[in-house]
Amino acid sequence: MFTGIVEELGEIAAVEPLADSARLSVRGEVVTSDAVHGGSIAVNGVCLTVVDVEGDVFTADVMKETLDRSCLGVLVPGSRVNLERAVRADQRLGGHIVQGHVDGTGVVLSREPAEHWEIVRISLPAALDRYVVEKGSIAVDGVSLTVSGVDSGGFAVSLIPTTLDLTTLGRKQPGDPVNLEVDVIAKYVEKLIGAHGPGTRP
Repeated sequence: MFTGIVEELGEIAAVEPLADSARLSVRGEVVTSDAVHGGSIAVNGVCLTVVDVEGDVFTADVMKETLDRSCLGVLVPGSRVNLERAVRADQRLGGHIVQGHVDGTGVVLSREPAEHWEIVRISLPAALDRYVVEKGSIAVDGVSLTVSGVDSGGFAVSLIPTTLDLTTLGRKQPGDPVNLEVDVIAKYVEKLIGAHGPGTRP
């Protein structure tokens, strides 16, 4: 599990295409400081399993389903990526519960600079619309964000200078794809209500 608080901006060191998957080598000094084989690191919000660590570079295999459901397939050597290690049980939950299981992808629609922040609008797949509410939580490329507005075309988030400086979201331009993970609690609530019907007790 993750919290959506990015620990560092990493860099794709190499991409090795395989028959039905790909192997990513990712450079990140912070996340590799205690990385071990089998550990979990989120790359742009996608939970990946560490296969190998050499210096400040870790390697992870990405299966075809993950490539199809996320934006990891567009990464090339030199691409910057958001990195976060799995949260420990004794840590503060600084963002929200993030599983690292991407629900879909969106596209940056617009950026509107303000004096101390920037409003970014992002498209939202129709299948995810019901899970996104104003003032609710969403992970965008692994960054825990509060939804500042929702409309028929997508949703908006307001990015503070720290987020703009320390994550890839400060560099994303209109047309760029992003990974989206909705709040898992909303999905559980939906399933419970659907299974038992409104007004009934499970």
